[in-house]
Amino acid sequence: MKIIEEELGPIGSFFSYISEEPVAAASFGQVYRGCTLDGSDVAVKVQRPNLRHVVVRDVYILRLGDAHSHFSFMQVPKVFQHLTRKRVLTMEWMVGESSTDLLSITTSSSIKHGSKYLERQKVDAKRRLLDLVNKGVEASLTQLLETGMLHADPHPGNLRYTASGRIGFLDFGLLCRMEKKHQFAMLASIVHIVNGDWSSLLQALTEMDVVRPGTNIRRVTMDLEDALGEVELKDGIPDIKFSRVLGKIWSVALKYHFRMPPYYTLVLRSLASLEGLAVAADPSFKTFEAAYPFVVRKLLTENSAETRKILHSVVVVLNRKKEFRWERLALFMRVGATGRSLQLVEASSGETSLDNLPSRTDGVFDVAYLLLRLLPSKDGVVLRRLIMTADGASLVRAAVSKEAKAFRFQLCKIIADILYQRMVKALGQLMPASQYSYKLRLAGGQQNTELHPSARLSTSSTVYDYQSLLSDRRLKLILSKILNSARKEPALMLRFYWVSFVTFIAASALAFHRLLISLSAAYIGPASFIPKRFAMSA
Repeated sequence: MKIIEEELGPIGSFFSYISEEPVAAASFGQVYRGCTLDGSDVAVKVQRPNLRHVVVRDVYILRLGDAHSHFSFMQVPKVFQHLTRKRVLTMEWMVGESSTDLLSITTSSSIKHGSKYLERQKVDAKRRLLDLVNKGVEASLTQLLETGMLHADPHPGNLRYTASGRIGFLDFGLLCRMEKKHQFAMLASIVHIVNGDWSSLLQALTEMDVVRPGTNIRRVTMDLEDALGEVELKDGIPDIKFSRVLGKIWSVALKYHFRMPPYYTLVLRSLASLEGLAVAADPSFKTFEAAYPFVVRKLLTENSAETRKILHSVVVVLNRKKEFRWERLALFMRVGATGRSLQLVEASSGETSLDNLPSRTDGVFDVAYLLLRLLPSKDGVVLRRLIMTADGASLVRAAVSKEAKAFRFQLCKIIADILYQRMVKALGQLMPASQYSYKLRLAGGQQNTELHPSARLSTSSTVYDYQSLLSDRRLKLILSKILNSARKEPALMLRFYWVSFVTFIAASALAFHRLLISLSAAYIGPASFIPKRFAMSA
């Protein structure tokens, strides 16, 4: 109390209440809980002797809260500057559940059999804890790869889960400042670990000042491959704990006397700490699964020379022809959509963009749909440039290959949607509305909706506006460039035309079948004579 009065003056002039005893210990001193004269709950930190530099650092990072304010899932307590001095730091009191309390409820074994209420509490606490960790991983990557300022000590006592579902950070005593070149090198290293490209991983580690000059690169690459080569992938993501990967890299680092810059150690410590917290509640949790969708989103949407270089190395074979590895791109986008990172939404301006939103309601990721929506969007500039620089013949060859069968099926459904919409538009004006309305269970839905029969023709399982896609000049330019490049191989073009013809015929059949179902529902009633599995798939 004496220090507070020496720095601020009489306590009653600034606070209506302040605890007599410290309620917690921070990195640089003791924490008191108080309330300002205007009713704001605050945490008052009082510095320990000879730790002025820590106070300055805390003030600095908390003032950077504005840099993170546009990330809606993060919350950084604001500083009350008029109540802050050299030895006293006053900031907003963070209200929320601590990860320690959530973990305690989740792992509690005191719940008796048959206590459904307590069991629900346990399940709900686990859900909130895992949401906290997932947002913690995303926050760490955002700070690491976007803002360059990382909260490097996310242990359970420093995290809060707010009532609004945001992650709150406390105690900025351990910070990490990243240079831009190190940020991109870290981004590249994550991608190369996932793709098993050990020579490129070593190059990224060199750019991060981890590998010493004069190190035998070939031998290190072989040792990395021996240590990490057996890692299995599940849906394109390493099926292994981050801590195990870290341990394997660490063993190679010790053998070759790698340097461990402070920022590198703090970054790894941060992610490992979050994984440890999650694994305690859910042993199946994997940091790579939570982190990689964010990495994919950044590579696909950030139009910078560094990110384009990384994406180019993943998707395009670096040979004279610059052959396009279509399966890599499809996997890349499918991985990105497993989290909240690559969901297409309509922005307020009406322009397509990428944002952090929950997964699509059907739970199925459609690569073809995402490609067609992403390419003409404002976030599709990276993908457009990538495709324009790749070899067109390799793109066509990939599109007609056996591996692309699933993609062609998805594309067929999209074409069927377009044809169906045009049929409805052409026939809709000719369909008289019935004087009756009755219940219709929408395909794939759980609710009954009142619809006039004429309105049913416009009901589709996937109703999108494809007119802008068909008329987009950028897509036409890309398609023209690809086909012009592929015309040098007549046999390939003949196969492409045949596959395109078959796909169009199949799409036409699907569209016509869907139209018949709509007509029967509008004028005859539910078509019970049509097998349900065909009606639903249409």
